[in-house]
Amino acid sequence: MTEQTFSGYAQELCRLLSHIEVTADSGERMSLEEGMNRATSIILSKKSEGRKIIIIGNGGSAAIASHMQNDLCKTVAVRSLVFNEAPLLSALSNDLSYKVAFEVLVDLWAENGDVLIAISSSGQSQNILRAADAARHKGCSVITLSGFKNSNPLRHKGMINFYVPLENYGFVELGHSILTHYISDAAKDRITAAVSI
Repeated sequence: MTEQTFSGYAQELCRLLSHIEVTADSGERMSLEEGMNRATSIILSKKSEGRKIIIIGNGGSAAIASHMQNDLCKTVAVRSLVFNEAPLLSALSNDLSYKVAFEVLVDLWAENGDVLIAISSSGQSQNILRAADAARHKGCSVITLSGFKNSNPLRHKGMINFYVPLENYGFVELGHSILTHYISDAAKDRITAAVSI
């Protein structure tokens, strides 16, 4: 087995980014540019309406969720939260089960008109799927980021679904990180442009 070079790694990442698939809840395909524009517009419309952005994920996806929440709060000034606090998450997981922990928190915190951003590399994590269903039931907009198999169930649960077509955690997580960074940066840039007019 030959060792991969960094330039090869970077080229593979660039190739992967050009193959990200985006679909609407109707199954309609859209370009990545259109998906990014729609997601950014949703974030800004919710900011103007005083709604919340809830972001969830497990493991590396939880780190991406926390980073996006930080950027949305700090640079976009939109109310955003994550459910990664270890004592609460472990208490719910121990007393109820991990697969319902995010669902319980969505039921507690989400309100009609909020947004749930659900991040899962496999798109098959039960706690993420159940939370997405709970958010939709409460009248929230759902945006999903998934990867691995193209049949994963998460990519059918959002009004906008970003799918990274590869079964490699590192590349899928990098793809998701770039997507979430872009959404935050694009939202910040639109606010800056509006102020300067």
